[in-house]
Amino acid sequence: MSDERSNEEGNDRNWLDKLGQLFSSEPRSREDVMAMLEAARGNALVDDDSLRIFKGAVRVADMQVREIMVPRAQMVCIRAGDSREEILSAVISSGHSRFPVVGDSKDTVLGILLAKDLLPLLLQEKDYSFDISNLLRPTQVVPESKRLNVLLREFRENRNHMVIVIDEYGGAAGLATIEDVLEEIVGDIEDEYDSADTYFRRLADGDYYVKALMPIEDFNNQFNTLLSDDEYDTIGGLVTHRFGHLPRIGEEVHLGNIHFRVSKADNRQLHWLRMRLDAQDS
Repeated sequence: MSDERSNEEGNDRNWLDKLGQLFSSEPRSREDVMAMLEAARGNALVDDDSLRIFKGAVRVADMQVREIMVPRAQMVCIRAGDSREEILSAVISSGHSRFPVVGDSKDTVLGILLAKDLLPLLLQEKDYSFDISNLLRPTQVVPESKRLNVLLREFRENRNHMVIVIDEYGGAAGLATIEDVLEEIVGDIEDEYDSADTYFRRLADGDYYVKALMPIEDFNNQFNTLLSDDEYDTIGGLVTHRFGHLPRIGEEVHLGNIHFRVSKADNRQLHWLRMRLDAQDS
């Protein structure tokens, strides 16, 4: 019994010695930090969820906003000259909570409109005229190269949740939100795309947002298509196979007459696809 206790105590001392050595000096690289975190997880000092968050926090310091932004082509914008009815319709159909308000083009962003600021308009008479400029919040602009850890700090300091991303020529390249940054740290956050009871949502322009986890059989039944489910069960799996790699936001691919654009993804999997059924050749 005493020998067993001595062995256990020796093992404990060995582990404590190793842990002490591991943390006794400052890590010299990101690889050292990751090794420390893996060692801590292996010895039950942190759980898997905590390790994922730690790794995400380290990873964002090496990422730039261009890697997580919503591309310009997918920005849901409101034009300053739109009528009250047109604006309310766009807000309702998109389901977003914040919108860039633009002038003649998406390069001219006049401000950010919060959907909640439109609520008083619902109580006004239909012929009531309003000036949308009175509802706009200031626009924060950042370059594509800004690092995500810096952007997250600015979000917190400025109490702002959306920025417009500009390219090297000063034009709008896309937009990014605080949620986009946080998802790189904590994983997917349910948002305006997500719904527990549906795999797709029709957009005002006739396109669809399709959840990557939608079963191929359900997709075929819904859209009258003939995609094969012999090798893959979900649309996301089939699309990823067609790309030949895990695609990034903005990448596009065709499966027959079906056009897919990656709308939401991270470094692990697809989440949402924007889908359009092109007319088939007769």
